[in-house]
Amino acid sequence: MAESGRAGVPRSAHRQLPWRERLQEMTALMRHISTLTDPQDVVNVYGEKIQEINGLETSISISRRNLQAPWYKITRADELGDIDPWKNPEKLPVFDRGILGRLIYGEEPVIINDFQAERDDPAYEYMRRFRSLAALPHFDNGISMNMVVIASARPESFDPELLPDWMMSGNLFGRATNNLVLSRRLQAAYETIDAELKVVSDIQRSLLPQEFPFIPTLKLSSHYESSSRAGGDSYDFFPLGAGKYGIMIADVSGHGTPAAVLMAITHAISHLIPGGPHPPEHVMGFINRQLSSRYTTDGGSFVTAFYGVFDEHARTLTYANAGHPSPLWKCVCECDAGELPSDQAGLPLGIMADAQYTPQMVELSAGDAVLLYTDGISEARNPTGEMYGVTRLHRAMALATAQKQPMPVLVEDLRTFCAGAPAGDDRTMLLAQVR
Repeated sequence: MAESGRAGVPRSAHRQLPWRERLQEMTALMRHISTLTDPQDVVNVYGEKIQEINGLETSISISRRNLQAPWYKITRADELGDIDPWKNPEKLPVFDRGILGRLIYGEEPVIINDFQAERDDPAYEYMRRFRSLAALPHFDNGISMNMVVIASARPESFDPELLPDWMMSGNLFGRATNNLVLSRRLQAAYETIDAELKVVSDIQRSLLPQEFPFIPTLKLSSHYESSSRAGGDSYDFFPLGAGKYGIMIADVSGHGTPAAVLMAITHAISHLIPGGPHPPEHVMGFINRQLSSRYTTDGGSFVTAFYGVFDEHARTLTYANAGHPSPLWKCVCECDAGELPSDQAGLPLGIMADAQYTPQMVELSAGDAVLLYTDGISEARNPTGEMYGVTRLHRAMALATAQKQPMPVLVEDLRTFCAGAPAGDDRTMLLAQVR
């Protein structure tokens, strides 16, 4: 809508240039703006160039964002200097009446070519020298949240024929600037979250054993890799006395911070079982009851786990399985690796408080190896989506255990297969070689 205007106002010198020169000038401007990351710099560069191109004198920016009607604030004006409205919003003047308030809440493009500021207008000091105004609302979600008021000290300065182009270019630029502001805020929020996740990750990793227990008849090695800052995989050792050692591996459903928190809880519970030492089925039952009654009552999370007790004298492994992948067993007398018997595996921890876990036992021999792992290993995928699988893990284990340092061989086989594809889940392996 134009309140007044005249068709005879000459267009800017820019519009009189050949189209190739105009295109070159705008391309250079857009290229330069694309290199800027600070919204304040973008607005300054764009505003100055557009004023030059269109032969404009100055402008005032106002906003009603986060304000109730009829309040508005002046975000940019010559009198404000170079205040960054995003970094220093407290320095911006706020008013509840006057011509600027009527314009922004009117939500329509307007040209006033015979303007005269009223002395009782709260924004009089910002408007008193102007005789022409062109108000361009910038819409956000259908509402004129911001407005640019182009101003001139001369009356009859603005051609209504230019108003459609100004509306389109102004609103497109406003959306781009708003996206840049949101991007900066998102980056700041991400950096805050990432710092917090690093703390969570450090705490979670500190729960992993810092060194392996010395077991005369068992050599241990491990690999741990989380798919994000914090993970839900864990492994642990429990000296039980009389030459017996508890070995646990666990995997919380999901990954990331929620999984890390539940894993920390599971770790704490496993170290607070009263009495003891206890057989595997008792340990599993206790952890399951605590999780089910307090921490997984919403049914959205659970923990798969394998817990075994190794007797260094008898070389036996007594274990219970709570929905976890069956460990691989490479016998010294066989070329390939198989799986530990798992016909008595129970439900994952945290699903049913009265779940039962039945122990099983195998006799191991010197030269045997047992590989405990989480499903992030077997379910790892390469760039084409093919799954690594248990069969490949069997073969890799058979080859690795023939080497002096088997764990690096296992890890390298997995990484070669994945060929750089990102880990979709946490990956943990714990290798126990009988001596």
